[in-house]
Amino acid sequence: MIFNQEKLFKNVIGVIFGGKYLHVARLENGVIAEIKHREINNREPEEVILSEIISSIRQIHNDSVVGIGVGMPSLVDVKEGIVFNPTNIPSWNKVYLKDILEERFNIQVFINNDANCFALGEKYFGVAKDFNNIAGITIGTGMGVGIIIDGRLYSGRNAGAGEFCSIPYKDYDYEYYCSVKYFEEKYGIKDDVLFNRAKKRDKIALAIYEMFGVDLGNAVKTIMYALDPDAIVIGGRLSEAYRYFQESMFKTVNTFIYKSTLKNIQILKSTNPDISIYGAAALCFEK
Repeated sequence: MIFNQEKLFKNVIGVIFGGKYLHVARLENGVIAEIKHREINNREPEEVILSEIISSIRQIHNDSVVGIGVGMPSLVDVKEGIVFNPTNIPSWNKVYLKDILEERFNIQVFINNDANCFALGEKYFGVAKDFNNIAGITIGTGMGVGIIIDGRLYSGRNAGAGEFCSIPYKDYDYEYYCSVKYFEEKYGIKDDVLFNRAKKRDKIALAIYEMFGVDLGNAVKTIMYALDPDAIVIGGRLSEAYRYFQESMFKTVNTFIYKSTLKNIQILKSTNPDISIYGAAALCFEK
C-alpha cells in the first residue's frame, strides 16, 4: 500500500468493530471531528448486527465523506471486502461487507484486519511516523499484530499476515498469554480489577503483571526474529498497565541473541487510544 498524502485531508469515516464494541469516527482534515462508541450484542443474527453498524455510520456520515475504512477482528479478502468468521461474532461466517456498505452509502469502502489498522494508524498518525518497518502489537481481548514493510501495509492474501498470536507457546499460544485470557483463565481475575489492584501496589497483582511482561517479551522477540523491524508499537486495552509489565518485558527482550538489533530497535507504547480508528480511516488513502 502506498499512502496518498494528497488525500490526507479528505473527509473519511473510520470504523473499528471488535465484536462487542463498535467505534465509528469521521475524520476531517486528518483529525477526528465526531466519534461514536457503542456496545453491540455480538450474539445477534448477522442482519441485526449489520443494521447497527450501518445505523452508527449514518449518524456521523455527511455529504463531504468520500470513503469508509473498516477494521475487523478476522481474516478479510481485502480486494473483495469479504469478512470471514470474525472473532466473537458467531453469526458472521462470510459477509460481503464492502458490497453492503457501498450499496448503502454510495462511496468507496475498504475493509482490513483491525490489527493492521492499528499499525497503519501508528505509521501515519502516531508514534511510529519516523519509521518505515513497523510491527504494531495490540493486546486486549485478543492479541493482534499489524505489519508495515518499507512504508507499506502488508496484509497478506486474506489480511492474515502477522498472526503471531496463533504461534504455539508454552501450553497454548501467544494469544492466551498476551491477552485478557491470561488473567481471566489462568488467575481468575478480570483485567480491570487487576489493574486497580496494581495501582494500589498489591503484591500479587504486580507479580502477575511481571509474569505477563515475560510472556509478552518473548512474543516481541519472536516478532523481532521474523521481521527485524525498525520499531515495535504496543497498544490496546492492556497497554494501560504498561508501567507494571514493561520492566520484565524489556528484561526478556534484552536476551535477544543479536545485540546490534537490540541497539537499534525502538519499542514504543501507543499514546492515542483512538489510533486504530485513524488507521481504519487511512485505508481510504491508499492507491
